[in-house]
Amino acid sequence: MLKEKLKDFNLILASGSPRRHAFFKDLDLDFEINIKSIDEIYPNHFEREEITDYLAKLKVEPFLSDLKENDILVTSDTIVWHNNKALGKPKDANDAFQMLKSMSNATHEVISSICFTTIQKQYITNTTTKVTFKTLNDDEIWFYINNYKPFDKAGAYGIQEWIGAIAISKIEGSYNNVVGLPTHLLYETLNAIANGN
Repeated sequence: MLKEKLKDFNLILASGSPRRHAFFKDLDLDFEINIKSIDEIYPNHFEREEITDYLAKLKVEPFLSDLKENDILVTSDTIVWHNNKALGKPKDANDAFQMLKSMSNATHEVISSICFTTIQKQYITNTTTKVTFKTLNDDEIWFYINNYKPFDKAGAYGIQEWIGAIAISKIEGSYNNVVGLPTHLLYETLNAIANGN
């Protein structure tokens, strides 16, 4: 359905995330993957979606000189926001442990922004999902880290993995957002672009 509307466009996903690739396939979209690395540094005073909006836009910059007439470049960023700070990807196992320990018996927020860039326009959209963890004991945390090695994930966990099955007692908002991309926003915005809005 959306694929047909986008047939005159070239959809580019600027992400190495296999979870994001899978979502694009789930939506039956034709797309190419193109990754250009940037330093993901943002101003210290930024909070919540200010951070993800900024980084999603920043990821566009290496592509600007290459964009063609019918290209739609999709960039995105996700953070876990907890105790008034952003939790990015853990540096090592101990860092992952500290993150998961801090989220035990508490609610954190997963915030994602998606940026859509054409040579004419740029659209930015974001959403927040609240996730509540039960109390996790140290053995459970270490079992997860040692077996699933969540070092490529913001907040040191993947909701679709073992820890999501045993730890999450409540979720408010988009599940797919926590996996890696708020697909409802992706679908809505691509529809709007395809319709000329």
